[in-house]
Amino acid sequence: MAHLPRISPVGVPIHLIQRGNNRQTCFGALEGFSAYLGWLKEYSKKYAVDIHAWVLMTNHVHILQDGGVSLMMQSVGRRYVQYFNYQYRRSGTLWDGRYKSCLVQSEKYLVEVYQYIELNPVRAKMVEDPSEYVWSSYLPD
Repeated sequence: MAHLPRISPVGVPIHLIQRGNNRQTCFGALEGFSAYLGWLKEYSKKYAVDIHAWVLMTNHVHILQDGGVSLMMQSVGRRYVQYFNYQYRRSGTLWDGRYKSCLVQSEKYLVEVYQYIELNPVRAKMVEDPSEYVWSSYLPD
């Protein structure tokens, strides 16, 4: 059965979450983080998607963005899975189904989502300060 199309109204930010299948590791080495970010940048430009905030965790991704969600995420996901499977000599799915998405319809919620995304490594006790985690859009003052 075909998936229903995603709702992505113009000018309304969307919080995306994509998890590894069974919460497995999706980024096993620094090169994987870099490859994913490269494709995220490439396809966000191609599909005119504005990325506002992002974080790559070891087993999931958070992105706050505006624009053509489906095509960008489909393209990034496919490229990264091909890369990951080749690197680790495996086959099959990497992601736990389709990405999850949530419309961000108020400014208050927008600020909360920014903080949630960029503080994710702190809450996971990977770092003490978000500026210590390089795989995030967080920029220290």
